[in-house]
Amino acid sequence: MKLADIKKMTAEELQGELKNLKSELFHLRFQHAINQLDNPLKIAQTRKDIARIMTVIREKEIEAQKQSAAQ
Repeated sequence: MKLADIKKMTAEELQGELKNLKSELFHLRFQHAINQLDNPLKIAQTRKDIARIMTVIREKEIEAQKQSAAQ
């Protein structure tokens, strides 16, 4: 998932996508544990996507705090 695409999302969309990715990560780890995962690098990619989304969520929170403090 590209950072530019993530930044275009709304807060609700980001929360939904975060929930989906965490669920996917759980399933990937489970498949990896029982040796049914074809591409173990998918776990790392999913973790990075989760981190990107969490970073953008936090950036938006900070921006909202700055705007409310300025008013």
